[in-house]
Amino acid sequence: MSQVHDAEIVCGGIETPAEERSPRYSIEKGDRNSTIIASSDSQSALSNMSTSKASTSERGVLNSCIIVMTVTSLMIINTANSTSISIALPTIQRELHLQPAQIQWIVSAYPLSSGCLFLVFGRLADVYGRKKLFTIGTLILAIFTLACAFPNKVLTLDILRGLQGIGAAATIPASLGILATAFPPSRARSLAFATFAAGAPIGAVIGTALGGVLTEFTEKTWRSSFYLFSGLTFLCCLGGLVSIDRDLPSEEKDRRIDWAGAFLVTAGLVLVVFVLSQGEIAPDKWATPYIIVLLILGVCLIGVFLYWQHLLETIQNDPEAIRSRLFPPPLMKLTIWTRANGRFAAMMGIAFTNWCAFLAWTYWVQLYYQNYMGYSAMQTVVRLMPMFISGMLCNLFVGFMAAHVPIIFLVGVGAFATATACLLFAVIIPKTTYWAFAFNASYISVFGADFVFSSGTLFIAKFALPHEQSVAGALFNTMTQLGTAVGVTVTTVVFNRVSERIPSNEDNIRAYHAAQWTAFTFGIIATLLGLIFFRGVGVVGTKTPPKAQGPSDSISAHEKGVSNSELPEKAVDEIMTTPAVTRTPTIGRQLPPWTTGSSEHFPSQTS
Repeated sequence: MSQVHDAEIVCGGIETPAEERSPRYSIEKGDRNSTIIASSDSQSALSNMSTSKASTSERGVLNSCIIVMTVTSLMIINTANSTSISIALPTIQRELHLQPAQIQWIVSAYPLSSGCLFLVFGRLADVYGRKKLFTIGTLILAIFTLACAFPNKVLTLDILRGLQGIGAAATIPASLGILATAFPPSRARSLAFATFAAGAPIGAVIGTALGGVLTEFTEKTWRSSFYLFSGLTFLCCLGGLVSIDRDLPSEEKDRRIDWAGAFLVTAGLVLVVFVLSQGEIAPDKWATPYIIVLLILGVCLIGVFLYWQHLLETIQNDPEAIRSRLFPPPLMKLTIWTRANGRFAAMMGIAFTNWCAFLAWTYWVQLYYQNYMGYSAMQTVVRLMPMFISGMLCNLFVGFMAAHVPIIFLVGVGAFATATACLLFAVIIPKTTYWAFAFNASYISVFGADFVFSSGTLFIAKFALPHEQSVAGALFNTMTQLGTAVGVTVTTVVFNRVSERIPSNEDNIRAYHAAQWTAFTFGIIATLLGLIFFRGVGVVGTKTPPKAQGPSDSISAHEKGVSNSELPEKAVDEIMTTPAVTRTPTIGRQLPPWTTGSSEHFPSQTS
């Protein structure tokens, strides 16, 4: 009697499309045993996986710790480069004799250049090597960070801050790709990503604290921060050269770069972010002609970029299409957004809205303390210290519990905690004690940033193919940067409109409340996205790394003691380089083609 056993891989309710599974496999029937053989399309993926697993075992615990420490330190420096300069703005304004409107670009130039170039450098890292981009990026960051300490003119400082951001844009996507390839799915990977994510809140606190201390107590004032962070960045460069594994050859046959797409997306994002940062301070605010024109142009460029990527991906997927130098592989495959039944896109939406809430909360809390309450920079830092402690605890929790706690809990609780922090400041009573509202808001505000960043990067690493890891990480970071710009801009518009309606002789606390209510709305949207799209998905972490097989290795069902009906599930457990969240075989459904040139993927077995 013959039966055909077909199976599909269901990842906690996520049916993974055939083209998203990596690597592919087929089962060939022998006389006695069934053998699992990697298809030709996955040979390089399997080879790179085997090399990666071998290098991981040869590397040792100490070297692995140095890798994590190096990339995390760079994340700390990246965040500190923004917060340290923010707290020193009054001093810079006095020393350089600047008008209030001139100081904004000292802060904005850095995240503008880094956020708009993440995607381009993510693609370059995937094609040319993550270690190369990490090294080049740290050198650029170190050199221009040092250069920022010398200008005496604001225009020079603005330009150098923009060039400084280019280094950050090269290093962050490369760092995520390095972690994804250096650590196979396991508790070690969860800890590595959680530690890396901890760099953002730690960097925010360290940058604010050191920026305030160095500005107030050193002879060079605000320039001292640039000296310090430049030296630390050089150390990160050396640490990366020593510890990070050598780059493996790219798995893609066509390694050309879509420079047209790179120009379109970079120009579009630059214009949109520029408009978001300038809209409220333009002569006629959002009605200023150049603001309207640049916003329309930026949106159109992004639209053209998306169409261009769709066209390139269609050509690449069509075997009968004529190959041309004019049509390289896309910078970003649009189908990556549909991975995991659209949950990949949902995670990007959660990152965007959560960062809208978190950064808006942080921005307005600092203004509330310093402008409304009249506290100094150091007094403000002390009141935000609970963020530092809870941030580290949150990332430790994710690192150890990602393999046990469902992702819906991490995302839902994290986003709701950030929304609650916004709510507490939306109803805060200024005369009440710090412990009633502000303290509770401070220690729960960071839950969303830490839980969403850690679990989000783990999630996208699972559904991105090996040659897409840096691009996927770049997309995630781009969404957080856009969320930062949109959140601060929208809440600023709300604050200004409410302030305009308050008589000058009245307390303007209602304007601060309105800004926080807006941030609360963003947080609730992030919470709802998590609850709706990740219900039933399961855990995102992995307890132990899967066993790896080389491209020429075969696995005998008879030798493994595996029954024929179990082969599809066991095959994926043995071979998949980026295993899904959970795997459940479903008998009786047809598996989409995983190989070419064969109509039978699971030949009949005689019972």
